[in-house]
This record gives sequence, C-alpha cells and structure tokens, in this order.
Amino acid sequence: MRLKDRVALITGAGGGLGEAHARYLAAQGAKIVVNDVSEDGASAAAARITANGGEAIPFAASVTDETAVVEMVEAVSSRWGRVDILINNAGILRDKSFAKMSMADFRQVVDVHLMGAAICSHAVWQAMREQRYGRIVMTTSSSGLYGNFGQANYGAAKMALVGLMQSLAIEGEKYNIRVNCLAPTAATQMTAGVLSDASLAALDPELVSPGLLALVGEDSPTRFILCAGAGHFAAAHITLTDGVQLAGNSGDGEELLARLDEVGSRKGEIVPAYGFQQAERELAAAGMRAPVAAAGH
Repeated sequence: MRLKDRVALITGAGGGLGEAHARYLAAQGAKIVVNDVSEDGASAAAARITANGGEAIPFAASVTDETAVVEMVEAVSSRWGRVDILINNAGILRDKSFAKMSMADFRQVVDVHLMGAAICSHAVWQAMREQRYGRIVMTTSSSGLYGNFGQANYGAAKMALVGLMQSLAIEGEKYNIRVNCLAPTAATQMTAGVLSDASLAALDPELVSPGLLALVGEDSPTRFILCAGAGHFAAAHITLTDGVQLAGNSGDGEELLARLDEVGSRKGEIVPAYGFQQAERELAAAGMRAPVAAAGH
C-alpha cells in the first residue's frame, strides 16, 4: 500500500489503459478520481474499483473543458482535501496520412492530448505548490518519440507532452512536484485493428500500469520517460551530441555538410539538465561564458 491515502486523478479512465491505471493505483491504497468524457464509463469504472475494496469517485468531464476541469479539481479537493497524483491519460486517434489529414483532425488530436494535459496540470498546479507535493504523469508515445506513418497529429501532440513535462519538472522541483512521462504500448480500443490478436493479447494494459509506481511514489524521479509494454520497461532520452565547433563565418554551411557525420556521432552525447545547457555549451565552445541568469536558475 505504497500510495495509502494519496489522492490520484486519472483522465480517460472509463476503460482501457486509464481504467487499468485506476485499478492499479487503488490497489496501492490511493483514493481514485475516475475521469472520463462518458458519465456512464466513469461511473461504471469507479463502481468496479469500489466493488473490489478500493475507494473511487467518478467525474465526467472533457479534459479540453477548462471550466469543467477546474470544477472537478475543486470537487475532489472539497471531498478529500487534496490532489497528490495526476495521470494525464485521456486521448483520441484520428489516423490518416498527412496528405489526407484535415487540419480539423490535427487540431482535435492536439487539443485532447496536449491541451487537455496542460489544462488538467494547470488546474492542480497551484494546490500542489502550496502543499509542496505533487506527482504528474504525461502519456507520451513511441509515435511522438520516433514517428509513425499516418500519425502526424498524434505524434506531434505526444512529443509536445515531453516538452511540457521537461519544463514543468524544472519549475516544480523546488515544490516537490515531480513530472514524468509514460510511453505505453497496450491493447486498447485505440490499437484494435492495428496489431495481431496474439500481439494484442501480450500487450495487456494491466502490464503497463505497474510502471506508474516508479513514477508517482514518494521517491519517484523527475523528467523520466518510461517506455512500457508486455511487461518490458525501458527509458527514452532526449540527448545532445558532442558536436563540432566551426569557424563562425559564411563558410560554415559547406564545412557542416562535410562533417555532418561527426556532428551526429553519439560518442560523448549528454542528456541536458535544462534547455539552456545547449547554449551554454555552444558559448563555451566559442570561448565565451554564458550568463547564469540566462539559464533561468
């Protein structure tokens, strides 16, 4: 019961992976807020958790509805006094090749995945700062990290969530707010018809949810991208290569073309602690020292 008495809000938890998350966190002792766009789905999932001895309440709201999300967080805070954990899981698919994709479908996917996560995170952010405790998980995807045919909208939104995670983790650090990403591979309504029956059976959502324990517990890391599926867990990293220092003149383009393999070499690459570390290293290579204030620290 590592999460005993913690309050966890899971979006898109009326079924599939979100409900698996909710059941798992409930089994770890957390009080669960089952959010879903469907009132019936949220209520049924919450009822299944309570029937198994957990504590859960439903709240139907679209994550894109700022007013409804604020009302949800206020209702949870009124009932249980706090929100400790937010799992941004809600999502949709509108897969098509980019040539055939409408901008309406692109925008809708970005609105649900990216803006929905931002809206929910913003709704709990101030309370987490005041209580000096918070754990937020963004649901990213291999489609965002590495790309997939027919998922330009989904991939763009999922990679954007990594950027959101990186910045919120830095801003939340001094308030003990830790923000991480989960990149799941799971058999859900969103993957039905994409994978074989045997693969779908192996990719049981229940095998992803245990990864949350590492991301939302007392001793969880921050800025961690956990990839999970079929009981396998790995980490993804956004890295920066050693690179090369050129002359700094109009001839740089030609020299860069000639040395592009050297620029892309992964020998000595690093995982920057913050975005401005790139500029710091570039200025250092040019024989200059970056101003500390520019790093935002």
